[in-house]
Formats: sequence, C-alpha cells, structure tokens
Amino acid sequence: MSLELQLKQDISKAFSSLFNAELKVEDITLQPTRKEFEGSHTFVCFPYARLSKKNPEETARLIGEYLKENAEIVADFNVVKGFLNVVLSDATWISLFTDMWKDEHFGQYPSNGKEVMVEYSSPNTNKPLHLGHLRNNFLGWSVAEILKANGYDVHKVQIINDRGIHICKSMVAWSKFGNGDTPDSSGKKGDKLVGDYYVKFDQEYKKEIAELVDGGMDKAVAEKEAPIFKEAQELLKKWEAKDPETYQLWETMNGWVYSGFDVTYNTMGVDFDKLYYESETFLLGKDEVLKGLEQGIFFKKEDGSVWVDLTDDGLDQKLLLRADGTSVYMTQDIGTAILRFRDFPKIAQQIYTVGNEQEYHFKVLFIILDKLGYEWAKECYHLSYGMVDLPSGKMKSREGTVVDADDLMQEMTDTARQHTEELGKIEGFSEDQATELYHTLGIGALKYFLLKVDPTKRMLFDPNESIQFQGNTGPFIQYTHARISAILRKAEQIGVEATEEDLKKLTSLQPSEKNVIFMLNDYMKKLAEAGANYSPDIIAQYVYDLAKEYNRFYQEVSIFNEDDQTALKFRIAFSKIVAQTIAKAMGVLGIVVPERM
Repeated sequence: MSLELQLKQDISKAFSSLFNAELKVEDITLQPTRKEFEGSHTFVCFPYARLSKKNPEETARLIGEYLKENAEIVADFNVVKGFLNVVLSDATWISLFTDMWKDEHFGQYPSNGKEVMVEYSSPNTNKPLHLGHLRNNFLGWSVAEILKANGYDVHKVQIINDRGIHICKSMVAWSKFGNGDTPDSSGKKGDKLVGDYYVKFDQEYKKEIAELVDGGMDKAVAEKEAPIFKEAQELLKKWEAKDPETYQLWETMNGWVYSGFDVTYNTMGVDFDKLYYESETFLLGKDEVLKGLEQGIFFKKEDGSVWVDLTDDGLDQKLLLRADGTSVYMTQDIGTAILRFRDFPKIAQQIYTVGNEQEYHFKVLFIILDKLGYEWAKECYHLSYGMVDLPSGKMKSREGTVVDADDLMQEMTDTARQHTEELGKIEGFSEDQATELYHTLGIGALKYFLLKVDPTKRMLFDPNESIQFQGNTGPFIQYTHARISAILRKAEQIGVEATEEDLKKLTSLQPSEKNVIFMLNDYMKKLAEAGANYSPDIIAQYVYDLAKEYNRFYQEVSIFNEDDQTALKFRIAFSKIVAQTIAKAMGVLGIVVPERM
C-alpha cells in the first residue's frame, strides 16, 4: 500500500470515529507541506468542516490528535489555521526507502497491454532540420519514452513529406542552377545542399514576379504566371505520372537529404521504429477521397476539385484534391492514418507531435476520418506545442533565415566546452573523454531547456542561459549526478556497502534525508502524471527539484565523516537510489548523465 493511501485511510477512519461522518478515501486530497512548516503531507480541513460540524482549525487539531494516537505511520502533527501538517515517523521513512531500495523495477510501471503510436519529426525533403524540429523531436521522443515507462508498448514513427510542390521547387532550382552539384562535389551535407536550392528557387521566383509586375501584371496573377513556378507545377504532374527522368532526379535528391537527416538524428539522439513516406501514402488517401466522393461525403466543384463541407461541424470547406487531380497535405494525412492502423491494428491511440499552427488541420483530419467511418478516428490526438522564438524573430525556411539544427547543436557543444574549461571540470580527462563530455553537456542543456517548458507554451530559446551549471538547467542536474557518482566510487574504494540488515538497524533520519525520500517516493506519481498529460516538463521539474533537494542534503549532512557506520551505509545506499532516479528521469527526457565531471 502506498504511503498516501495509508494516510488517507487513517484520515477517513478519524472522520468516522471523531465525527460519526463518512469521508471516502477517494474524496481526500493531500498536498506537500510547505517548507517553512514541519511535516510532509498537509490535509486542508476547510472543505470538510461541514462534516465535522466544527471550525477548520478545531477539525485539524482533533484529526491530528487521532492520527498521532492511532496511526502507526504518524509521529506528530501541527496545525496552521485549518491546515493539518502531518509528521511521519522516522521508521515509516526508513521502511519506505527500504522498499524502494529493494524494488528492481522502481521507475518502470508493469506492462498495461496497450499499444500507442507517437509521430514526431516528419520533415520535408527540401530543407535541413531547424530549431523547431529540435523541439518537435525532443518532445515526441520523450513522450514516447515516458509512455514506455508507464507500461505502454510504443511505436515511434515519422511521416517523411517527400513529395509535393515544395519538393519540386528544389528540384527545378537544382536543374536550372545546380551545374551537377552533389554533396561530394560541394562538401555539404545533402539536406543542406537541397535546402540551398529551395532558397534559390524562392529568390528567382521573387525576381520573376517583380519583372512581371513591372510589366503591368497584377501581383496575384504574376505569382501564378511566373515561369519558374509553372515549371514546378509541371514537374509535380510529371512526378505523379511517374515520368522516369523526373522520378530518378527525385530519388537522387531525396537520397542526399536522408543521408543528411541520419547524421542530424544521430546527434540529436532520437530514433524511429518505422518510417512512412508521403509518396507511399498519398495514393491511398486519394482513393479514400474518391470513395468519399462516391458516397456523398465529399463534393466536387465546377473546376473538378474535390472538397469536404464542414460547416455543420463549425468549420469551413476544405480542399482534398486540386482541380488537376493532384493531392494536398490533407489527402496524404488521410492515407497515412489509415495505413498506420492497418499496420498496427491494436494501437489504442495515435499521437501526432506537430506545432500548434496546425491545430485546425488536425481538427479537420480527425473529423474527416470519422466521417469516412473509421471508429479509431476518436483515438487520434494532436500533441500541439508552441513555437520556439529567437531574439531575431520568426524563422522562414524559404528565405534561408532558419536556425539550422546541426549548427545549433554544434554551437551548444562548443559553448559547453568553453564553460567546462573555465570551471575546470575536466581534470584528468583524456581528449576523447572531454569531447564526449562537451557533447553530453551541450545536447543535454539544449534538450532540457526545450523540454522544461510546458509543450503548449510558446518559448524563447536562450542558449547562454541553458548551459549554466546553476539554476534550472540540464548541466546543473548532470553535475549533481556526477557528484553522486564520485561519492559512490569512493564508497566502493573503501568497501562501504549497505545490506538490508544495515537498513533495519537504522532508527533515525535527518530532516533533509526525509525530504529526499519524500521526493523519491513521488517519482512514480510524477511519471504517471507526465504520461497522462504528454508533458515531459513535469519530469524536468521533478528531477530538478530532486537534484536541488539532494544538494541541500549534501551541504547539511556529513557522509564520509560520519562515525556511525549504519548511518554511513544508509547514506551511500540513499545516494545510489538518488543517482539512479536522476538517471531514469533524465533518460526519459533523452538526456545522458555523466559519471564524471
């Protein structure tokens, strides 16, 4: 039985015994006691005065006296107005710690037999990954790992947007201006090379529009009549008709991009169980749209384009197939969703990690799937997240003003090097070990900063703040783990190791030790909460608070200068569980914690 449940049961018994009133366990809420008061759990009595028929302060006092007298786990209490602060016995905390210490599966819920799918990244093959993709990948990957820790069987996937007008724009620009350029000949990563030609297309497109407008053409018309844009449209038609030359160029340029993506994903530390490609799902989407047209779910306009009317759903009309028969993003997403449920028929939920600017898109997608008769449409969920802002403003891919993911990760690693060398935290490291540490700290800082914010919130990324060794940062937590690892190495060198018999001899604890055990006991609850809300920020806040609390203990309590061998052995075992919990919590965030710093 959990500590909280036992305490709630005892409070329920108190109401029955003292006030002849029924208060169900599930109706009792406990909260952590504020730091300035003694105790660990606080029961707020104001809402229950109607049951006790006494004022909140008197209610709290009577319940406290009952618990102290009748509840084995309660040693004392104090009342602050209507707040009952419960002080648990040292024996209770020791028993709780011993249970965690013996539990080989602490930090992992047993399998619940349910499957879920988490989609993230989902890039276009006309440009490299950027800062926005970093938040997307880190968030999606972390949510997948948190769900795994909650007992789910998780499938990590992405949809690669490898076709469409935007891809054709890069292809047209490379054909016109590339002069046979390749990643090998240019010395550039393939995704960056192709991205350069996407930017080049936009530059030439704007020039042509300006020339047409100078010649007297309306701008809106000029945007459609610009020769280079028409070339891209024609190339898309050729691609959909499987024109051999077009298809070969498409495969070649996409191949360059995939090689570049693989390098970036490896640096990010993210992976996928299965890849889906728009080029393989859009035809299924088109078939579904045409079936829906036959069934009267969709309608065709005079120009031949196919639409869905969602005005009865409080939305508007949405294009599904263009007049020339080519598909749009929605068409592809319909096909992808159907294919995934065919591939994995047991998944209980499909989670899409996509920025909040696409909220309307997914609302429409899920309604369309429901109209097509797919019951699982109700199990599709859009994990919407806010954009990442920079001091320089919003990013625009086609203008080449994005913050490149590779460049940013390298900058973070370089900054970690500078900070670490300045603080002298690499004494005794070989060059390879130091390089690995800089990467661990730099990427850890980046991930932690992007994940510690509620996913729904827009955020400003500050590279310098993220890399600090003090405050709510990844490096602070990583340094705490390294500090504990050093303690454990020293304990091993001098042969100090706790057994269950040693823990049974322990009779008292320091206040800071009880505070840390309280936090350790909270990890499973925080893990469940993070899984239920798809919120890695809950784990980030938890592990920061745990690291802070352990550092407070470290400052207040002697470890190796302790004469009492039982207390010494407990503190080593206690430190080991803290280190393991930090590693597990940071692990589901995708962050490596070093053994040495």
